[in-house]
Amino acid sequence: MTQEFNYGTGRRKTATARTRLYSGTGKIVVNGRPYDEYFPRKSLQMIIRQPLALTKNIESFDIHVNVQGGGVRGQAEAVRHGISRALLEVDVEMRSSLKRAGFLTRDARKKERKKYGQRAARARFQYSKR
Repeated sequence: MTQEFNYGTGRRKTATARTRLYSGTGKIVVNGRPYDEYFPRKSLQMIIRQPLALTKNIESFDIHVNVQGGGVRGQAEAVRHGISRALLEVDVEMRSSLKRAGFLTRDARKKERKKYGQRAARARFQYSKR
């Protein structure tokens, strides 16, 4: 595959998606499998297609994604972020609509670490007065 492609990296929680956009017919491959097989839930498939539907490019590109880390939801959102960034390389005019939808903003929320002397990140051990 020596075609020219546009590249975008997407991240969410601990998931990282490396996305390549080729001109094509709308085929999406995630880790060597079709995306509807890799993400069987319809809601996750919709998340992946959102930037393509917004910019009316659903059948314009073939997309190859390598994604690792995190859970299924985090991976799907990382793929969406990567596709959005790669679409920007194709056409800068899409920036305003993608930015308005919030697809270009890296969602920095992560799980807070557990602290010592506590039961969880913020929950304390139960206090007994007597």
